Amino acid sequence: MAEETLTETLPPIRHWPAPDLTGTDFDPVLAELMEEGPVTRIQLPNGEGWAWLVTRYDDVRTVANDPRFSREAVMGRQVTRLAPHFIPDRGAVGFLDPPDHTRLRRSVAAAFTAKGVERVRDRARALLDELVDEMLQDGPPADLTGAVLSPFPIAVICELMGVPAADRHAMHTWTQLILSSAHGKEVSEKAKSEMSAYFSDLVGLRENSTGEDVTSLLGAAVGRGEVTLEEAVGLAVLLQIGGEAVTNNSGQMFHLLLSRPELAERLRREPGIRPRAIDELLRWIPHRNAVGLSRIALEDVEIAGARIRAGDAVYVSYLAANRDPDVFPDPEDIDFSRSPNPHVAFGFGPHYCPGGMLARLESELLVDALLDRVPGLRLAVPPNQVPFRKGALIRGPESLPVTW
Repeated sequence: MAEETLTETLPPIRHWPAPDLTGTDFDPVLAELMEEGPVTRIQLPNGEGWAWLVTRYDDVRTVANDPRFSREAVMGRQVTRLAPHFIPDRGAVGFLDPPDHTRLRRSVAAAFTAKGVERVRDRARALLDELVDEMLQDGPPADLTGAVLSPFPIAVICELMGVPAADRHAMHTWTQLILSSAHGKEVSEKAKSEMSAYFSDLVGLRENSTGEDVTSLLGAAVGRGEVTLEEAVGLAVLLQIGGEAVTNNSGQMFHLLLSRPELAERLRREPGIRPRAIDELLRWIPHRNAVGLSRIALEDVEIAGARIRAGDAVYVSYLAANRDPDVFPDPEDIDFSRSPNPHVAFGFGPHYCPGGMLARLESELLVDALLDRVPGLRLAVPPNQVPFRKGALIRGPESLPVTW
């Protein structure tokens, strides 16, 4: 009888088509789901069945940090999902739980600390200046994505990873094929295996390295027997791909700043507020389509009054958490003086994005260089005519036509 009562009180399953959205429009389905309650049930375009969706800030942080919700248990399950093909490698860091997850992350932690990221600041600034010089020499109009926002993060992540400059183009091509659903599963898998083979060689060559770049740290960890070569390669692939997310994030950031010139103008006038402003933009921008990777409940857990059963799939929405009015008053407003601003744009808990500090550094350098060196920078087309990526997991403009 209790079972029947429980079934009756389950929220309805909402189909979430996750359409391609342009600009920085917030997903209307996610907005409705947030209104419906703190815990709802969803069905995404691919995979099987349904999953819980958690949207409130405190609940999102609870699920993301609670060992009763497992990433590893997702392996071999066809959970309802956004991506048409689901190809996690067994042992990939995104699908590990502590303590294995902790051990693997520890091997590269030094490269992503404040000190590790500062190590590449001067080189990153020099690379960025070269790109802006070239764009200014070629004269307006320009595609900001092609000229700066795409090559810059690739160069920086390759620098941090220890990938030689000559191999940047290959890395970029592989990443695009892995991240796009448009070419089909086979193309994506082939690109992933080619990138894996590349890193297997690179890490293998660095087993006795004392270098500070990521592949040297991984090579040394393999040499000491702390991680396997397979684990090291999986982590290298994930970090390399993640490095390019900055292209899309900064694309949305500049689309927003140039669509609302008063925001860009204020950042030009008051350079001191830029770090705080960037945090607010990171909070506000809807970085991704739908949701990322799910977790599986290992036992019955109650979240915000909903009884989540052992074996149920659960998603958290960081985008929704960043608009929780209980934590961020007037969440729809962009408030450059917002403080505190404990946003979860880089996730939370063990799977917090290791590249968060690097992404923030790149955003600060981009805002400084483009606003200060190109004072007349503006969109060359109306904001609604900027083409945005189709079928992408991470949202961003395909090209960003600008003039000055």
